Amino acid sequence: MTDIVSITDLYKSYDTASSPVTVLNGVDLSVQSGERVAIIGPSGSGKTTLLLVLTGLEAPSSGSITIAGQSLNDTSGDQRADVRREHIGIVFQSFHLIPSLTARENVALPVEIAGQHNSRSRALDMLQQVGLQDRADHYPSQLSGGEQQRVALARALINEPELIVADEPTGNLDDQTGEHIMQLLFDLNKSAGTTLILVTHDNDLASQCERTLRLQAGRLQQQTR
Repeated sequence: MTDIVSITDLYKSYDTASSPVTVLNGVDLSVQSGERVAIIGPSGSGKTTLLLVLTGLEAPSSGSITIAGQSLNDTSGDQRADVRREHIGIVFQSFHLIPSLTARENVALPVEIAGQHNSRSRALDMLQQVGLQDRADHYPSQLSGGEQQRVALARALINEPELIVADEPTGNLDDQTGEHIMQLLFDLNKSAGTTLILVTHDNDLASQCERTLRLQAGRLQQQTR
């Protein structure tokens, strides 16, 4: 199988008033197409920073990143956005739905940005897959946390990305709702044959992935089970 993610010697530092702070310190990561990988680590270890750089939302300080055969090295923000739109679906802990758009409009947005047709019908199809077709015309404020996360899942998957990246997707949900969301995410991931990178503090969730990596001291280490 081919690698959909290839990261080599990745560094990310932030300037502070006193001195630069290095968050990622020579990260290496290879993820094969169709693989499920969990990334765990203590709060403040840089897990979210790694995902921001991996998805092109932030540029690395140095190092090599290739996603689906496309290099993110020395690319502009717009170029990284193109790679993200074509290959990556992101599920955030805080949902990041647009309050002024309905569930259907939120889900349809990636299709419209990509200039594709049938955004409304495709959005309804995705909402049906996550069990929310009857809430299509509701706004985020009219939805529960679990329903908002299901809308976010539908939005992340609507363009059939090769890679799904989920950052603590159950962090703002109660245990029962969180379990339902994760089962839905795993089921959709399996049926679509996509690759999944899951950042979580939950070892039980991580155990459902094929491989678990721990981010510590800015580096990834294989977690033994």
